Amino acid sequence: MTSVGAIFSPYPNAPEALPAAARAAEAAGVDELWLWEDCFRESAFAAASAALAVTSRLHIGIGIAPMPLRNVAATAMEIATIARIFPGRLLPGVGHGVLEWMALVGARVASPLTLMREYVPALRSLLAGEEVTVRGRYVTLDGVRLAWPPRDVPAVYAAAEGPKTMTLSGAVADGTVLDSKHTVEEVARAVEAIRAGRAEAGRNGTPDIVSYVAAAFGPDGVERAVSAWFDAEQADAADRVLGGSVDEVAAGVRRFADAGVDHVVLLPPSDEPDLAAYLGHVGEVARLVR
Repeated sequence: MTSVGAIFSPYPNAPEALPAAARAAEAAGVDELWLWEDCFRESAFAAASAALAVTSRLHIGIGIAPMPLRNVAATAMEIATIARIFPGRLLPGVGHGVLEWMALVGARVASPLTLMREYVPALRSLLAGEEVTVRGRYVTLDGVRLAWPPRDVPAVYAAAEGPKTMTLSGAVADGTVLDSKHTVEEVARAVEAIRAGRAEAGRNGTPDIVSYVAAAFGPDGVERAVSAWFDAEQADAADRVLGGSVDEVAAGVRRFADAGVDHVVLLPPSDEPDLAAYLGHVGEVARLVR
């Protein structure tokens, strides 16, 4: 069953607004609330902990925490701690990070694909409670094992944009996070590439697919979503957003689900005047999709 979530964006929303948003999302019946760790705004793991602490059912996604910013052992410790305190409700994701931002802190790597190839398997192994030894280009671990691995091991997601990263994410991660730029048809092709990467790596099962989708509610919803997130000159921008009534947005969510998406996560306009009301609409969409 496809879940329906929303994004708490760190651009219009200060950190202190998160607890109220998390409570509103849970009260509205939203399945998941996803967080961004964009430099230099809000910490992914601190924010996730705060949101989980004020809710009891809501799942919190991290989409994503940049790999170059943290040693993989530190990331594993963060995730394991949260997963033990709030079992079954954390959806952790990692990614390359914006390369320009990584350069500002001296963390930019020459080969982001190599970093993902080394980092994500090491992270998954640490969370599984294994002793890990890696001597890679970017990841070095010498007999490292978590003292308190999570009892309920969370899936590890990797963000992917280009075709090489999509294929690699299928090979090394449990799931993939796709950004909000895509049409349904593009997402379907991405799902195929991710699944192919998993199959080529000899891994069983299917990857879990998360897709962000810009969305706005109301009769001018499509126009608002396009205006917020796309260049006005982009001819097919309306095909890359959802908008309109709750029923219309739910129909759009189902199209993404049919393309192979397991988690459709709605991105509000940056100037959304009432986030609680927006989350209320997302909850209605979630009920319709369920």
